[in-house]
Amino acid sequence: MTLTHGRRVRLAVDLRVAGTVTAAGDPADEPAAVAGALLIGAGAEGTVEGVDAPEEARPGPEAAEYERLVSLLESFGAQMPPASRERAEEQVRELEPAWHAYRNRRPVVTARVRLDGGLVLDRVREDVLTAL
Repeated sequence: MTLTHGRRVRLAVDLRVAGTVTAAGDPADEPAAVAGALLIGAGAEGTVEGVDAPEEARPGPEAAEYERLVSLLESFGAQMPPASRERAEEQVRELEPAWHAYRNRRPVVTARVRLDGGLVLDRVREDVLTAL
């Protein structure tokens, strides 16, 4: 799943937010703990407000060209002249190692998600969310 701003998502797992939970008005130098943990159940739905994809999460030029050509072939391959289609298929085969190298890096993409109840989760990993 590709996270994008405005996309509706659902938590795929239960989350436990641990650490010191303090009241918003408490002074920063002496926070008083008001709760021990916050639990958010799987199935909670919300909207992506922002995505933080590190530079290595973006495909390089060869991987991006592979994506473009595969999309082109899937959408218009049947309508393309045979010589053009064969040339595009050959280019896809040549670019496939770059695509696999990009996919195997598994960069960590995180998002800011506003749950329907108003709670905001920041830096949520992509792998704990599912698209609606």
